[in-house]
Amino acid sequence: MTGSRSARIHVLVAEQAARRGARVSVVDVCVAAVAALPVGGAGVSAMSRTAASHPLCSTDDVSAQLEELQLTLGEGPCVDAFALGVAVLTPDLLSDDVLDRWPVFASAAAEAGAGAVFAFPLQIGAISPGVLDLYAEVAGELDAEDLADAMAFADTATLILLDTAIDEPDGRVRDLGGYRAEIDQATGILTEQLGVGIEDAFVRLRAHAYAHGRRLADVAADVVARRLRFARDPIDAAPEEADDDA
Repeated sequence: MTGSRSARIHVLVAEQAARRGARVSVVDVCVAAVAALPVGGAGVSAMSRTAASHPLCSTDDVSAQLEELQLTLGEGPCVDAFALGVAVLTPDLLSDDVLDRWPVFASAAAEAGAGAVFAFPLQIGAISPGVLDLYAEVAGELDAEDLADAMAFADTATLILLDTAIDEPDGRVRDLGGYRAEIDQATGILTEQLGVGIEDAFVRLRAHAYAHGRRLADVAADVVARRLRFARDPIDAAPEEADDDA
């Protein structure tokens, strides 16, 4: 069921990108999620513990306001989902416990037009590049099927932000479990090579992939296979190739 659900979500996102006539992006995840789920809007914010967080996309004015509010105030489902690494479901923004938990955000979000907010961390192992937020105009919960679909949309957004391909017309994408394992392993290797934390190691890995026009997964595979070794100096544009006996 999980595999077929993921495949179905990938197809929806790929079809949305095809309608735009562009490569798949997190914008397509948000638009496809709004079309498939009982929500009024969606947004994605890039988040980090070591750099400034910022909104990446939103489907309407309300979702744009929700992203800005949370990042500006430092409170809300998005902030907690990122910090805790779990989905934060808020079916009623004006309930007493929510108003106690996020007193400024909850009132401002309700005034903006949201009745419920559901936040899903975009996560692979210890790496989390951001959060997917969904809002509904009227208070209410997501049922089990909608919740599972929302989590599949979040997984798809994670893959896109980590630069794997979902470009095929049928939405095919490489196995998420294998992808997670390889990225985690490569990042772990870099923490030792560079003497840095997990997030800084991931930033270096992704920066190298971007600078050299390569897929993140391909760079990770080279690191794991010891074909690629990073220098400690962050200004180095290209890691040295490892010796065959390394």
